[in-house]
Amino acid sequence: QVQLVESGGGLVQAGDSLRLSCAASERTFSNYAMGWFRQAPGKEREFVAAISWRGANLYYADSVKGRFTISKDSAKNTLYLQMNNLKPEDTAVYYCASRPRYSAASSSDLDYDAWGQGTQVTVSS
Repeated sequence: QVQLVESGGGLVQAGDSLRLSCAASERTFSNYAMGWFRQAPGKEREFVAAISWRGANLYYADSVKGRFTISKDSAKNTLYLQMNNLKPEDTAVYYCASRPRYSAASSSDLDYDAWGQGTQVTVSS
């Protein structure tokens, strides 16, 4: 099972940008569909973005579409989430996750079997 470690979170102001990274231990990282999820205090974990294992298909939650971009660099075994024009409602712990090898991307957290520890993103108004 792939091991995942997120980084890049922090405290920013509304309108700022951040790039989250998720380093994967698995050398065949390119064979995994990946996703980003987030959980705000008192709320359930929600889908943010996903990328197919080939990287050709991208999926976004409506709330982040046009502001966030998911990408993966298989040579570096790293998943990214570029977040632009951040809003206070984006404040949450962000998690990266991977699906079983060669599985399709999914917006359901139940379909992912490996998770990182999370990185905090706080956006002040």
